[in-house]
Amino acid sequence: MAQASVASHGPAASEQARPQYTHRQILEILSGLMLAMLTAMLSNSVIATALPTIVGDLGGQDKLSWVASASLLTMTASTPLWGKLSDIAGRKLMFQTALGIFVIASMGAGLSQGIGQLIAARAGQGLGAGGLSALAQVILGDVVEPRQRGRYAGFMGAVFGVATVAGPLVGGFIVDADALGWRWCFYVCVPIAIVAFLVIQRVLTLPKIRRDTRIDVFGAFTITGGAAVLMLLLSMGGKQFAWNSVWTYGLVIAAVVLIVLSVVAERGARDPILPPRLFRNPTFVLTSFISICLGMAMFGTMIYMPQYLQIVKGMSPTASGLMTLPLVLGMLVTSTSSGQVVTRTGRYKLFPIAGMACVATAMFLLSRLHTDSSKVLIGVDVAILGIGMGLTLQIMILAAQNAASTADLASTTSGVSFFRNLGGAMGVAAFGAILTSRVASEIASGFRSAGISRPSGGSTLGSPDEIAKLPQPIRDIVRDAFTSSLETVFLVGVPVALLGLLAVFAMKELPLRGSSHRGKDTPTPTTPEPTP
Repeated sequence: MAQASVASHGPAASEQARPQYTHRQILEILSGLMLAMLTAMLSNSVIATALPTIVGDLGGQDKLSWVASASLLTMTASTPLWGKLSDIAGRKLMFQTALGIFVIASMGAGLSQGIGQLIAARAGQGLGAGGLSALAQVILGDVVEPRQRGRYAGFMGAVFGVATVAGPLVGGFIVDADALGWRWCFYVCVPIAIVAFLVIQRVLTLPKIRRDTRIDVFGAFTITGGAAVLMLLLSMGGKQFAWNSVWTYGLVIAAVVLIVLSVVAERGARDPILPPRLFRNPTFVLTSFISICLGMAMFGTMIYMPQYLQIVKGMSPTASGLMTLPLVLGMLVTSTSSGQVVTRTGRYKLFPIAGMACVATAMFLLSRLHTDSSKVLIGVDVAILGIGMGLTLQIMILAAQNAASTADLASTTSGVSFFRNLGGAMGVAAFGAILTSRVASEIASGFRSAGISRPSGGSTLGSPDEIAKLPQPIRDIVRDAFTSSLETVFLVGVPVALLGLLAVFAMKELPLRGSSHRGKDTPTPTTPEPTP
């Protein structure tokens, strides 16, 4: 795989620059990308079961959503930037840079001595993870044509499923192990990231393309600023300040101004981060909207389901991690099998239709869980959610890439990833605001109904261990409050998923570019692909 140095003069020239890869070489590159994706996804899922213990140790149950959403915020805001930077400096260099940032931030998170330091380190993790999640898909798009991409994209989706289940399991084991402790939830990602760096260094060889481009500084500032302000509003509203307050109105105005300025910036930029022409592509608009809906339901469930399992059901972190096994099994089976079917048939729209229907159904079923719900019922509910995620996640990326010109591949991929992460950050923040508000009112109502005076000295909320040690009447009130509040949280996810389902129906299914058959060791063709 010799490197080439060519000038880029449009989609055809970029497509001609694609080197020839055999199936074996693609699998080698895929292995490095999968390790990096595993690292990025694991950083969020590994702390899910450990969060109650972490905030109990460092203090700040009210800041739990910040520990989770800080990384999602920076991941969301930085995703479009990574795509543009990879166009300028090269995919491989920026991918390895993202890995380096992630490793440094992970070490910082493990060494944190306070909740503020941990939140800052988590923001650094999100910055690196944003590059990994976006550029992995871009690189896959560089080396594999759309028709064949489904068979490999399914494996990428499976990695997400593995991280989803491995994270809570690993996190629960680490927290329960006396010799480790929660800090190892962050250290455990480091060796995987280093291995991914070395694998990519050895197997990935992409042509050096001279691009006449520049960084859209104004667009970068307004896009990332608008996303950051919106996340601050959702994360802090109703907690650090009242919804009906000067802070709320100020942040709303700031978000609107930055979003308007980002539109102006992108329309006037020579090389915009999110080119306005992308939004004239109905497939990009719809896949981005679907990704927002899916991200809200997905990340919201991942972060707050352990709250139900540990606080309401009294499970240990390890046991709550095991309860996610049905989710990952459903996701593994559907993501890999759907990718193979898409490659053979060239049809893909049916899968996200079924997927979003499953997500909506799962969110409704999760909202019906109570303090006495059986483990079998919980397992069935999360399995349906996993099936829905597996049928939808990678297909959205594939559909968007297939509808884009080769010149817009990086912008399209990072754009869809941006909106999915934005939905996730919005979901975590909004669901957290709902949970915090509802828990406080439900606990107060519970004490009044029981005729019990609320204990002085602060909130009864804390880590699962602290809640388990409360006197029986108070413990029951707290658990009932969490149950009722989480019912509301999951119920809010139902209309969100249904909106995503309607958007899938509105999406036009375009023929997948590329051949439907190829020998095991046949290289990827380098003939130009037509621009839709």
